[in-house]
Amino acid sequence: MKFTVSQSALSKALGIVSKGMATNSTLPLLSGIDIHAEGGVLEFRTTNLTISVRHKIAANVEEPGETVVSGKILANIVKTLPDAAVSFSSEGRSLTISCEKSTFKLNTLDPADFPDFPDFALAESIELPCDELSKMVDRVYRVTSKDNTRPILSGILMHVEAGTIRLVATDSYRLALCDAAVDAPGSFEMIVPGVAFHDVLTLPSDTGKILIGKTDSQVVFVFGNTTYVTRKIEGNYPNYRQLLPTECSTSVTVNVGTLAAALKRVSVISLSNPSIRFDIDAASGTVRLTATSPDQGEATEVIPAEIEGRSMAIALNYHYVFDCVNVEAGDRDMKLELKESMQPGIFRSHSDVDYLYLLMPVRM
Repeated sequence: MKFTVSQSALSKALGIVSKGMATNSTLPLLSGIDIHAEGGVLEFRTTNLTISVRHKIAANVEEPGETVVSGKILANIVKTLPDAAVSFSSEGRSLTISCEKSTFKLNTLDPADFPDFPDFALAESIELPCDELSKMVDRVYRVTSKDNTRPILSGILMHVEAGTIRLVATDSYRLALCDAAVDAPGSFEMIVPGVAFHDVLTLPSDTGKILIGKTDSQVVFVFGNTTYVTRKIEGNYPNYRQLLPTECSTSVTVNVGTLAAALKRVSVISLSNPSIRFDIDAASGTVRLTATSPDQGEATEVIPAEIEGRSMAIALNYHYVFDCVNVEAGDRDMKLELKESMQPGIFRSHSDVDYLYLLMPVRM
């Protein structure tokens, strides 16, 4: 095998396929990258037996061939190289990498032992805009559960119907929901692993659309020259609709930047107690944020707000509130809707993506 490729294209390709490499595997092959060169195309493949990633780039291939090399070592080498042509040549179980005055010789593994890339025939698929989808996944991904005992909650429910896409995520303490209009006919529903969904939409892409499909056991993403395959989460997603209140007794509209800054200041006191009390005063049009700690003391701050309904107080976990406000732009209003002090609070914002964030209260 012998080929030459640009450092920039190679670095980008390695960044993409690294998402499929195993990090703590006892099998060296699963920490490796399979490189196949033929017909002016380089194909890179990685797998950790749950996720498989394939990416193709153009290259000057002089002699076709295939090899498997340590992904971590190769990525570290390529990062240090100048933006110039990088030459590869393999002989036996050795791979030589040359770039200007630098030369590296790496041990390789037998590509015959590398797992095959999964075959798939999509039962259903849909093509969606990457930018819109990325904004939505950013808003719901952090709400997915990290508890492996309930794998269904580690997924994001994606539902597309009548030109609207909805993403839903919950960890049973809070729930995030996004709606956006898309130019996509038909209906489609699937539970997508949250980590995979987030990883895919952080990868660089030369295309504005991403195809998402499913088989009996797989979720497949295809965009540009990249294919990303992961296992599908089986089961029925919780009935989140029954958690959404149909009315509220108090509505509070606040500036996102003002709320975020105030939270950041008062939460300095909350080292051992993440609870922040929101005292909503309809008469004065203000919200008082209070944090208390038996060891550290107390912090309060009053911020202006537009309030409809009656005065009320509620305590919320400030870590969870931060997760909500940090995904919104600073100079934008957000609405907090409340029914009772011990019933869930709902944050809402409306733009090109409609965002709802339901949060269970804590005892005051």
